[in-house]
Amino acid sequence: MTTRTQVLEDVSALLDKALDHLRGECVDGDRIDPQRMDARQIPLFDLSLCAAEIAAAKALSLVADAAEPDAIEQGLASFFTGETSASLRQRLSLRPAEYGFAHADDLTLPHSQALSSDAIVRLGEALLDLDGSTGADRLDEEKRLMRSTFRRFAEEKVMPLAAAIHRRNLTVPDEIVDGLRELGCFGLSVPEAYGGLKPDDREDSLGMVVATEELSRASLGAAGSLITRPEIMARALLAGGTDAQKSLWLPRLARGEPLCAISVTEPGTGSDVASVALRANRTQGGWLLNGAKTWCTLAGKAGVMLVLARTDPNANPPHRGLSLFMVEKPSTDEQSFEHRSPGGGVVSGRAIPTLGYRGMHSFEIFYDDFFVPAENLLGEAAGEGRGFYYTMTGFAGGRLQTAARACGLMQAAYESAVRYAEGRRVFGRRVADYPLTLSKLVRMAALIAASRHFSYSVAWLMDSGQGQMEASLVKLFACRAAEWVTREALQIHGGLGYAEETDVSRYFVDARVLSIFEGAEETLALRVVARELLQRTL
Repeated sequence: MTTRTQVLEDVSALLDKALDHLRGECVDGDRIDPQRMDARQIPLFDLSLCAAEIAAAKALSLVADAAEPDAIEQGLASFFTGETSASLRQRLSLRPAEYGFAHADDLTLPHSQALSSDAIVRLGEALLDLDGSTGADRLDEEKRLMRSTFRRFAEEKVMPLAAAIHRRNLTVPDEIVDGLRELGCFGLSVPEAYGGLKPDDREDSLGMVVATEELSRASLGAAGSLITRPEIMARALLAGGTDAQKSLWLPRLARGEPLCAISVTEPGTGSDVASVALRANRTQGGWLLNGAKTWCTLAGKAGVMLVLARTDPNANPPHRGLSLFMVEKPSTDEQSFEHRSPGGGVVSGRAIPTLGYRGMHSFEIFYDDFFVPAENLLGEAAGEGRGFYYTMTGFAGGRLQTAARACGLMQAAYESAVRYAEGRRVFGRRVADYPLTLSKLVRMAALIAASRHFSYSVAWLMDSGQGQMEASLVKLFACRAAEWVTREALQIHGGLGYAEETDVSRYFVDARVLSIFEGAEETLALRVVARELLQRTL
């Protein structure tokens, strides 16, 4: 019988062979040719997805290897590994020659007992006994206490407000923000020396992941995403801020006073950060900003926006002409604002109506000769032209955190689906008793468990100074998984799931944004993951 380890070794070997072939197609001499990569976007996108799925399967399999023989993790890992093998082989078999396979027979799927209907039904029945759990989290006592604290806050303070915030398109209320301030939530990425919760001598990405999961389980828009922005800004400050800037801003970020927003995306650039065009021109005592930004989440309620702008229009390559500015403004719960700088000029914003992810609001921002003091350039003179690099430093953590947001959202959807399936009777039987329902629940649980343990493993990697590419992989995987899990959770609810009064409808529309922000999946797959995969043996 083929073991789970053998299956993972086999699919990894197939991926490596396909990558070797694409490497030969995309490499010119000793460098990757961007034009050749663009000509092969379809196979490269598929291989990036395969790499993400295999990495998730390996993370879940490691957990299962340490579990008891009859633990639920064993069944979920075997099921998910079988599905991963089938998914990879199916993708490669569609265009075998493009991946370097002369014969489609090389891609024949070996038999997997874990994918049989009987095995899936037994696993689904075992899951029903776990009351919405997908297995042990394997956290230490400190992180379990942290999970318990944030779960209690999420259930007592966030869940009762989440539906109204979504349906009425409200701004996140102060009672949620103030509660998170009391928990020190905004200081999870700020070192203790600056008033935060992060140890001074090491990273603690896992703590941020655990907190994010629990808050997102209650509400993605009203809680789970609140700590993303200070996390990105804190990392950028730690990477490039002057001592004075760190001493001024990091304690304030840790207190959540003010809240912050990150302003990178522009109407014409999307995820192409290097093409940012918002102009920053020198003037006496500082800089004048002119241009537009879009999709700036929490811009209204934020008291400071970390803004990426072009300080050198002639830089070559273009990303070396970008710098980061800390733009201060009054906080407001309104969905539009206008603020005149004490040094002159105006910044204004308007919330963009969205189908989900409500509570924080994403804004279009317009700058008209808006004055920013010189001391608000991140890094001051040394930071000029370094904005792209500081932004990327923050985004790696943001991508991991987005995967954690996906995990929390999926968990909420799964729990809702289990409760409904157990309580609803159709044609004389509980919905949960039907094999097809059980198969849906098994795949949902496997995707959640794989996403969760993959995110934990990436957190540990990042804490050791690694994991930059893996952060993109886990975001790529978990965010796509969230769309399927929330879709099936809604489907299990039937017509009631489509009603706005049901929480699962909110989970469904919220999940759709995850594959778009913090790096659209196409950009991550082609510009980050595929490039890194091709470079690994150059």
